[in-house]
Parts: sequence; structure tokens; C-alpha cells
Amino acid sequence: MSPDGSEPPERPGDTPDDAVPEAIPDRPAELTCEISPLPPEEASKVAAEIRAVAETRSEDSDAVEFSELQKTSPSTPAARIDDDDALSADELRDAWPLLDLDERSDGLRVLPREDAEDFFIALTASDQAALLLHFRPGQRRQWMRLLEPDDVADVIQEAGEEHRARLLDLLDAPTRKEVTALLAYAEDEAGGLMSTRYARLRPQMTADEAVSYLRRQARDKIETIYYAYVVDPEHHLLGVVSFRDLFAADPKKIVADVMETDVVRVSDEMDQETVSRIFAEHDLNVVPVVDKDGKMKGIVTVDDIVDVVQEEATEDAQKFGGMEALDLPYLASTRGEMIKKRARWLTILLIGEMLTATALGFFQHELDKAIVLSLFLPLIISSGGNSGSQASTLVIRAMALGEVRISDWLRVFRREIQMGLVLGAILGSVAAVRVLVWGAAGAYEGSAGEHFMLIGLTVAVSLVGCVMWGTLMGAMLPFVLRRAGADPASASAPLVATLVDVSGIIIYFTIASVILTGTVIRSVPDACGVATAGEVAAAFGGSFERAPGPTSDTLSRCDWNGPGVTIRVRTELADKAAFDDAMAADDGKPIAGLGDAAYAGPNQLFAYRRGTKITLSVIGKLDPKLVEAGERSLMAKIAGKL
Repeated sequence: MSPDGSEPPERPGDTPDDAVPEAIPDRPAELTCEISPLPPEEASKVAAEIRAVAETRSEDSDAVEFSELQKTSPSTPAARIDDDDALSADELRDAWPLLDLDERSDGLRVLPREDAEDFFIALTASDQAALLLHFRPGQRRQWMRLLEPDDVADVIQEAGEEHRARLLDLLDAPTRKEVTALLAYAEDEAGGLMSTRYARLRPQMTADEAVSYLRRQARDKIETIYYAYVVDPEHHLLGVVSFRDLFAADPKKIVADVMETDVVRVSDEMDQETVSRIFAEHDLNVVPVVDKDGKMKGIVTVDDIVDVVQEEATEDAQKFGGMEALDLPYLASTRGEMIKKRARWLTILLIGEMLTATALGFFQHELDKAIVLSLFLPLIISSGGNSGSQASTLVIRAMALGEVRISDWLRVFRREIQMGLVLGAILGSVAAVRVLVWGAAGAYEGSAGEHFMLIGLTVAVSLVGCVMWGTLMGAMLPFVLRRAGADPASASAPLVATLVDVSGIIIYFTIASVILTGTVIRSVPDACGVATAGEVAAAFGGSFERAPGPTSDTLSRCDWNGPGVTIRVRTELADKAAFDDAMAADDGKPIAGLGDAAYAGPNQLFAYRRGTKITLSVIGKLDPKLVEAGERSLMAKIAGKL
């Protein structure tokens, strides 16, 4: 019965004495008899092995150093070994990720009892569940009863449905009721995070009675004593009062006059990410959990939220890296599970990159005509991918913090258009300067060298388009995923980059086609059009008829047939370096005054002019002097037209 004389009604999941669970002895008798210490020699061996593992990981360990706890008495260690050989909790913590279950169990048995219990309580729920299932049946109860009800619920959820009944049987009846009630909630809801052991008061109590009552509740392992929640007989939340306010209040003043009625609260079905945002927004240490009727169900403390924030941040980081979130820590995940989680997304990204190859193949003709375009392709599409990754990172994080909602998509769209234009202009200017400097220095050959300013303009405009498109796609994709009910973090940087690569190729070559067609991007001159019948006749004498040969975007051939002889004209796109190398390999004789470069061969004359290689061949029997003079005369006329 409470000091105000009213008896709170019992409800499902509540326990007697104002629903404060019965106290669990600090050191149950079974703890002292079920811990089976290892023999000293074996304990020393186990400690040495674990210490050796810990030393391999301790050099770069970022673990927080805690002040050394008070040493336990000589009778409390689990195994009596020399102090120099004793294993510390820090050493076991360093080695823990690399130990199997047998080694972890032995490590706990080597530690002093109090250190072992503290170590076990600090473990993750997955590690606790694995150890409990590994322990002998006689050992499980002592370890399970070290945990608070909300931690027990987490352990049972990690262990799986098949072990639920067996683990629940290890608990005393009141705790079993609490845990069963908590298991009704999903683990990512506020109800799954909360503790049902909280300090509660009645509004009619005096401050003096409330302090005395809180002192009694504190002995029963409630979660926190700093705040007490004021509830009516039906457990509706009326207000909250801090212990400091109670202690400072007039002893005769009733709780109703001291409490704060404007209480920040969360629903028992609220998602854990939303709960964490409420903690951050209101700078809370603890928040009450109520059901849809406003009845107090429990409290969520900041230490629970820290775990949630770390878990959610880890999951988002892994998803944003282009993989599925791991269920276990990195070193605890099996190789098969790791391959499964990573290979699925890598396969999806590979299929996406196949679209990049398809898009590139669609513009193969442009590449064949202007090889110089390939030099700037990685620069342009990577800039678009980088800008998209930046935008998606900013939007996803803003969504996680509650700064941006789905209804803000148009505002974000307008903002990112401006950002994309400005960022694209900055990057385009830098890239254009690079192209112009290299072009002025003569780094580009042929038509690219002549029109390097147009190439610089093409690169600059393409960067503006790709960066703006990448920024918009990176910013809008999280909104699309959120609207579809998916996790926005799935809009990972690799996914955004892959999608922008495909569109970036289309943007780049479309702009290049508009600006460079006719100058840098051009078809090979028609071999039948670079020379007329009269010019051929004047050079070689006689009458000739035209016979067009095979023609493509990069090569054209035309035969001029006369009496007993054929004059073959062949034109093809080429760059000067390749032309010079080919002539040197064929031991061609250099000739001055014909185009940009010319070489003579047996019954053939080769010339290079503005990205075009011209070949004249004489097939038939003619006077060698006439052939040489005719080739040079006709080549001079052809080169002059290009």
C-alpha cells in the first residue's frame, strides 16, 4: 500500500507493491555454487592464450580506458592464480571478437566473479544469447538473472523463437511477466526498448512521503531514481517530478503541486529512430512510454538510445556503402553471410554498369571519329557521380535527423538545381582551363588540335549538365525510396554513381555532337569527291571512269579506271602520330610540301592532312616517272581541298 493510503490496481504484467518487481538478491546463493572455477594451471593457460590474442589487437585499440575497479578479495576470483598471471577484463575485451564460444566461456570463468558479471552485462544481446545457449543448463539461470527485464527481452529475441520457452523458464515469476509483456512489442519499437521498472508516485502524496517511498523503491532495482512519474490508480500518466524538486520542496507540499504536467512522452509503438530524435530534440535522459490510452507502460533511458543510434548509424553506413546491413559485428559475421550480403548489391551494380557499356556502344561512331573525346569521359562521369553521392548523403542524413520530410521534396529540388548549376560551373571552368592550356601547348593532334577551344567548351558544358543531373538524382532518389516504403539509405553512393554514369555518357556525347560535329567529330572525306575525273586525267593522262568502293564513317575508297591502269584514292580518319609510326615501319620516304606530312612508297603515295590520311595507289603499267609526277600532282590538289 502506498503512503497515501490507496492501493494501485494490479494489471497484466504488474507485480504487487505498486508494480515494483520483487527484489532479486544481489548475490543469489546459486551464483556462489554454480560458477565452476577452472583449475589454477588450466586458468593460467587460458589467461595466457587470451592475453596473447589481445596483444595482437591492442596496439591500435581505441577502447576507452576505465579506472581500475576495487580489487576483489582473494576468495572471490573464479580461479586462484598469481596476480601477474591474472587475466583482466580489458584483455578479454580486446581478444573477444577473435575467440570462439568455448574460449569466451573459459575467459569468463577465469575473471574474478564481479568482473565476469559486469563483463557479461556489458555484452551485446547477440553475444549474451550465444553464451547463454552455450552454457550448461545449470549455469544459465545465474547469468540470465543478472540482466534487467528489457535486456532479457533483447536476449530472447536474439536467441530465436525456438529457445524462448526454455529461457523464460530461467526467470522468477514476476520477471517472467515483465519480459513476456515486453516481448509483445517489436524490438525496434519503444515498447521493445523500455524498462518496466521505474519510480512511480501518487499525486496526493506529500513530498516527505514521496521521498520515503522512493527510498523504498530504490532498493528494488528500479531503472532510475532521478525522475519519478506520477500516475493515477488506472496508471494514466499525470506528470513527472525530479528527486531534486522533491527534496527541495516543503515536506507537507503534495506531489501534485510539485510535478511538471507538460511531459514529453512517446507511444509504445513508436519507431526507435523517432524515439532517438525526441531524445536529441529535448535533451532527455529518460522518457516515459505510454499506450494509446495514455497509460504508463515503462521508460526508455538514454543508454538504450545510445545503442539504438549506434545500431542505426552502422546500418545506414553499411547500406550507403552499397551492401546489405550486417546482422552481426564484422569479425563475428561468417564468410558466407558476408559474401551473400555484399555479392547481391555488387551484382545489381554490375548490371547497372552494363547499361553504361550499352550507352557507350551507342556513341561508338562519335568515339571513332574523335578519339580525343575518350580522354575526358572518366573526368565527366566521375564528377557527376561524386556530386550525386554528396547530394544523397546530405539528404539521407537530413531525413534521418528529421530535418527533411517527404513534403519538402520540391524545396530540395529547387535548392539542388541551384547547387548543381553553381558546382557544375566551378568544375567546368577548372576543366576548361586544363583543356585550353594543353591545347595551346600542342598536346592534341589533327582536328582536335585545331579546335581545342571547342573541345574545352564541350567539356565545360558537359560538366555543368552532368553535375546538375547527378545532384538532382542523388537528392531525389531518397525521396522516391521513402515514398515507396524503402529505406532511403539504400540510395547508396555506388548506386547513385552507377545511375549517373549512364546518364552522364548520354549528356556528354549529346553535347559533343551538337558542338563538335563538322569540326572534331566528322566523317571521312568522300574519296570520290576529293578528286575529279579531270584532275585525275590531267595528272596521269588519258580518260578515267569513276568506280566507288566501300565507304564507312572512317574510311572511303574510289577507283579511277583508265586504259590499262587504275588510280585508287583512299581516305581514312587518323591521327598524325599513328600516321608517322606506320610510315616509319614501312620505310616510307618523306616528301615535303604535300599536306602536313607525306611519304612515298612503291607505286604509292601517302599524305596526312588535318586528321585524314590519303593514299594514292597506281595499279597497272605506267612509266615510273609519270607515276611519281602524277601522284604528287594529284595529291597536292587533294590535300589542298582538306
